[in-house]
Amino acid sequence: MSYKPDYPDITVDGYVFSANKKTLDLAYLYNLLCVPSRYSTGLPPERFALIVENSVCFSVFYEGKQVGFSRVITDFTEFASLWDVFIDEPHRKKGLGKTMMKYIFEHPRLRGIFRWFLMTEDAHGLYQQYGFKTEAYNPYVMMKVNPI
Repeated sequence: MSYKPDYPDITVDGYVFSANKKTLDLAYLYNLLCVPSRYSTGLPPERFALIVENSVCFSVFYEGKQVGFSRVITDFTEFASLWDVFIDEPHRKKGLGKTMMKYIFEHPRLRGIFRWFLMTEDAHGLYQQYGFKTEAYNPYVMMKVNPI
């Protein structure tokens, strides 16, 4: 089963939130996430394209330019893992991360997933607002369990 974007874009204060992969700026994302940086994974470009293809992706645009991103790896029922959540520095402190989290969790294919995971070094406070708790075995791992 392939993922088809059937989730409408929303606009908040001039920022467009989208789950449409056709609008992604892959070069921008690759340079941000894979070229040596804080987020670096060292992936070659061809593997990065596969990561995007096999994830549910969310983007934030301002004046037509991509300024935010996140992706979810999931089986659409039992498990979801949130990855690569970011908002470009000049656009931070405007509530965009919170709006993106709400947009992600309201996605019709992601509602009702039993168990969510993520890893973070420094954004625990943001994710705690959405029910994530730090796992005792690793302070970078957070989990959220939804009742069935």
